[in-house]
Amino acid sequence: MDILIPKIIGNKHTFNVHPYKGIGRIPKDLKENTTDANKRILLNQLPRLLQGIGITHNQYPKDYRAAVIIICDLDDKCLKTFRAELEAILNHCDPKPETRFCIAIEEGEAWFLGDIPAIKSAYPKAKNTVLNAYKNDSICGTWECLANAVYKGGSIALSAKGWQAVGLEKSCWAENISPHMNVENNKSPSFNYLRQKLQELLASL
Repeated sequence: MDILIPKIIGNKHTFNVHPYKGIGRIPKDLKENTTDANKRILLNQLPRLLQGIGITHNQYPKDYRAAVIIICDLDDKCLKTFRAELEAILNHCDPKPETRFCIAIEEGEAWFLGDIPAIKSAYPKAKNTVLNAYKNDSICGTWECLANAVYKGGSIALSAKGWQAVGLEKSCWAENISPHMNVENNKSPSFNYLRQKLQELLASL
C-alpha cells in the first residue's frame, strides 16, 4: 500500500499505513476486546480503534480533512454480511470518523492478479497458462494461484515450508509487483473499488 496509494492520490496528500498481523474476528458486543494489543489483530481491535480515531479527528480544525481506509481480505466470508458488520462497528462510534471499508476479494493477491503485465514485469517466467486461467476476484485460492504462477514448485512446494514462509513470500510478491502496477488499468473489481473511494475522497476536498 505504501507503493500503490501514492499512485492513486498523488504526492499532495499525506497518509500512514498501519499493518496488522491478522484479521481476527469482530467482537460480538462491539466493545474493547481483551486481546493483547501487541498482537495487532485488526477486527478484534477495530471498535476501539475507530472510536479513538473518531475522537481524535473530531478535535482537528474544520478545514483539516482526514479519513480512515480499512483494507482487509474477504477470505471465505459473505461480502454483504461482512460489510454490514463493519458498518455496524462504525455506526457504534460517537463521534464517527470518515471511514471507507475496502475488501480484497478473495485476498490481496487478487489485486496483483488484476494486473498480469505487472506480474510479468516482476516475474518474467510466470506461467501464462495459470495467469490467463484466473477469473478476477473469484473465490478460488488466490494466493495459491499466484504461487502456482511465479513460485518454483507452486503452492504445494511453498505450503510445505510452513505459514511463515508463505507470509514472507507474499511480502516479496507485494514488494516486487506493486512498483509495476498500473492503478488505472486493473481488472480486479475490488481494487478498482479502493481506487474509486480514494478518488472520491480527494474530489470532496
